[in-house]
Parts: sequence; structure tokens; C-alpha cells
Amino acid sequence: MTVHDVDAVAWTVVTRFEEMPIDRGIAALVDDEPVALFRLGDGTLHAIGHVEPMTGMPVLARGLVGSIGEVTYVSSPLHKQRFDLLTGECLDDASVSVRVWTVAVIDGHVCVAPTLT
Repeated sequence: MTVHDVDAVAWTVVTRFEEMPIDRGIAALVDDEPVALFRLGDGTLHAIGHVEPMTGMPVLARGLVGSIGEVTYVSSPLHKQRFDLLTGECLDDASVSVRVWTVAVIDGHVCVAPTLT
């Protein structure tokens, strides 16, 4: 499958899969929005908004990856709020969340697109 023939979704190529650090984040600009991408130890990829809602600072890609039960999260490096990598919901404040992006490996590249709802 190539980047251009995946259901006509507007994919943005970010990096090669093998260049993604494991259990750490990288930041990218997708459709002029900052995105934090994470490759977990099991090979799964997640993409959420990079801007921490509490401060408006683009820092979530620098956060620490952890888990509670079945929930994998990134902890903000500023105020330590934890954001679920699947849903974008803040585990510490239910009124706050970040955007979730669709992420896929296409032709060996990590690609991101807006999540379709």
C-alpha cells in the first residue's frame, strides 16, 4: 500500500518507522497543528495533540510514557497530568483532553492523518 492510495485520506509522512524511538515521543507538524507521536515497546503507534491544554505549551512529546492497568498514557513534563494515548483524555482532569490523530505505517513510513469521526 502506498501513501496515496489509502482510502483517499490526506496522510502526512513524518518519519521512517525504524527511526522512531521506543517508549518516547517525537513532535511533528501535521496540517499546521503540533502532534506528539509515540512508538511503544509492542510496536504500536499513537498520535495525540502535542500542546498541553493546561499551559498551551507544545511539550507532550517530551513526556514520560507509562501505564495504569490497560491504559497507556503520556505524562506531561510540566505539571505531570497524564493523557490516555488512545482517547486523548486527561486521566487527572476529566474536563480536559487532547486531539487524537490516526497513525499508520505505510511503505515503512510513519504517517499521520486527522481522525475521522
